Amino acid sequence: MNEVDSESMLSVLTNTLSCEVGIITQRKMPRVVPDQRSTFDNDELFRRLSRECEVKYTGFRDRPLEERQLRFQTECREGHADIAFVATGTNLQLNFESNAWSDKDEDRIPTREYVDFEREPGKVHLKSQFIMNGVCVIWRGWIDLHRLDGIGCIEFDSERAEVEDQLYRQQIEQYNQRLREFEERHRQYQEQQERRSHDEQEEGF
Repeated sequence: MNEVDSESMLSVLTNTLSCEVGIITQRKMPRVVPDQRSTFDNDELFRRLSRECEVKYTGFRDRPLEERQLRFQTECREGHADIAFVATGTNLQLNFESNAWSDKDEDRIPTREYVDFEREPGKVHLKSQFIMNGVCVIWRGWIDLHRLDGIGCIEFDSERAEVEDQLYRQQIEQYNQRLREFEERHRQYQEQQERRSHDEQEEGF
């Protein structure tokens, strides 16, 4: 290999290593924390929200009550609504859909398990699954269809947490594998540079 080819190869290798550093450092952050159960049990916010407390619908607060009542019922049937915990001021944009974790829109539909207008007259019972502060949780509650307030709480979603934990471990392992591959390529690059420097010194004598 002549000098031009050698310079070209080193330049390409250097650019490749730089790109790999970017990929590794810009990896997607995990969706959950390493120990979800412990976080749920010990975090003050989760402890407060896990107790049944007053909640209310917060959508369209500038509109008349009759219009808000209609909009709330429409949103529930569509599978979503904005709900707030009164005591903590915690606002949540909830989705009341089965298969909430699916990437396919057709899989995520509001079913009676998640939106139930028939369980009690004048109320709608709701369920929502989501990730909050890195922890898989389920929101359960009911809202009075006239007053637009009710009772709700969150609970730990152990089933989904196990799935997300597995995804988290896979993601970390993939990251570590890419890091090992990068370190190996970097080592080879350094060895090539050292050999090149040694050859140049030999040619100088």
